[in-house]
Amino acid sequence: MDQHDPSFRYAGPDRIADMLRDARHYTLALFDALEDAGYADAARLPRLSIINPPLWELGHTAWFAEWFVLRAASSSRPGDADGHSLLARGDDWFDSNLVAHRTRWALDLPGPGAIRTYCDEVLGRILERLAAEPDDDGALYPYRLALAHEDMHGEALLYTMQTLGVMPRSEMVGTLPAPLPAGEIAFAGGSFVRGGDQAQGFVFDNEKAAASCRVAPFAIDAGLVTNARYLAFVEDGGYQDGRYWSEAGRAWLMDSARAAPRYWRRDGDGHWQQLRFGRRVALVPDAPVRHLSLHEAQAYCRWAGRRLPLESEWEFAAVSGHPDFAWGGLWEWTASPFLPFPGFAPDRYLEYSAPWFGSRQVLRGASFATPARLRSPHFRNFFTPERDDIFSGFRTCAP
Repeated sequence: MDQHDPSFRYAGPDRIADMLRDARHYTLALFDALEDAGYADAARLPRLSIINPPLWELGHTAWFAEWFVLRAASSSRPGDADGHSLLARGDDWFDSNLVAHRTRWALDLPGPGAIRTYCDEVLGRILERLAAEPDDDGALYPYRLALAHEDMHGEALLYTMQTLGVMPRSEMVGTLPAPLPAGEIAFAGGSFVRGGDQAQGFVFDNEKAAASCRVAPFAIDAGLVTNARYLAFVEDGGYQDGRYWSEAGRAWLMDSARAAPRYWRRDGDGHWQQLRFGRRVALVPDAPVRHLSLHEAQAYCRWAGRRLPLESEWEFAAVSGHPDFAWGGLWEWTASPFLPFPGFAPDRYLEYSAPWFGSRQVLRGASFATPARLRSPHFRNFFTPERDDIFSGFRTCAP
């Protein structure tokens, strides 16, 4: 692997240390913005299933790193870690396997200052231990796991800021590629190695086992569906025509009362705008449509006479090196349910994948909020079909 590769998967101790510092700096900056908006106090926070109290999220990221690195946990099960948390009652507060989501608003947590001190102490001890580690994949696995976990929670905090209408500083948010490539790319199909490279580096358990996978010929959009293309579906009455929606999609429509994407609004003159972190901005026609559920992506495809790509097709296109296949601006819904690959076995973080097989849908790619080190054409993100608070979009395939 080239020494300049940004991926955390192959990073040695010195680079991991820099990445851990960077991740913690970003997490704290996001928390500070939420605290400034008054949301460090869980009592002021709406009880939504799609967010966590920010103070809990901050403590949880440090606790997770402590659990797997400093306490050398062999799994995420209670009792499988060495010693006690550096924070009294840390296990009782921040173990997501034990603390139900609905109860996190009522926890008697320490104040932000105490949680920051805990974060500092955990990171300091991790960096001290990391400095003595060999450049060995087995020894570095827990550090890479903790880094990936914090990066994912950093993006989740940015989802929270979008949901609550809290504006982040400009340096906290990446930029979407513009303009997007037009047209579609025809692939002749063939075989490729699907999944992560287990010979070296870090591999998420749901990417295993890497194996040859054959894909039939297909044609796929070069870029994501744009606001302009999706607006045509909206203005053609797509949200009112049940023919385009699955049974689950129609139930979601009825429950959500949605008539357009989650953050679309009309101004006084009837022009469409969208909410970005609480502020109204003009709907840019050639920008990718974002904050869509799986149901909306599927309905658009039926209206357009297209379909979502299988995740194997998406990965084939992404690893092909085709210069016109642009990805990384938004997470992309696929047609594939989240299921294990043949040969799957859970890793030390037992609850990362296995509990969610069959109840989630795969998204591929990355978003503008995903750190470069976490981006990989093999990464399998997964959410429930109704989630439209995430930075999600989609592209289509020929039927």
